[in-house]
Amino acid sequence: MSLFRRSEPLHVQLAREGGLDVAREPDSAPPPPWDAAGIHGNHRARGWDAVTTVDAPELGGDRAMFVSLVGGRRVLLDGDTDVEPLAVAIDRELPAPYRAEAVRRKGTLWAVGGWKIETVTLPGTVGEEIELSSHEGERTLVVDGEHVFGSIPALERPEHVVRARRIVDDVWEVEVHPL
Repeated sequence: MSLFRRSEPLHVQLAREGGLDVAREPDSAPPPPWDAAGIHGNHRARGWDAVTTVDAPELGGDRAMFVSLVGGRRVLLDGDTDVEPLAVAIDRELPAPYRAEAVRRKGTLWAVGGWKIETVTLPGTVGEEIELSSHEGERTLVVDGEHVFGSIPALERPEHVVRARRIVDDVWEVEVHPL
């Protein structure tokens, strides 16, 4: 055997030395990350802008999803607990507006993660979901899956696709993607 030849790939050797079982039966488990085929070089999108923990013995339930709006208004999207103690904790890390998820970890300890969102007020706008695309001077407006005539000036961005979801009343969460 050559002095510089390995009997096994380095990642397999390191995994074995680290106590990981890399000798597995086919289709018995998902492949480890180093064996997975896929696109390389693309970074995973960041999941959270802020994460914190909260000791909240007064809260019931095990999960909550909410939006915190400028001015301190909280909108509970999923769950059945008072999110105020959770929102106060994440407010120290992340200014509103943001979307947050909270999960009870153990006993009275909650983990809360939040990410910034863009919001816009669209008075009198109908629907729950809007998509407005603008490309080379052509606009396409889709409201709740149906093509409609017209436009919404507050959402117009040349050469972009703008998606908006109603949060509450006339407040919408907006995502902007370049074409």
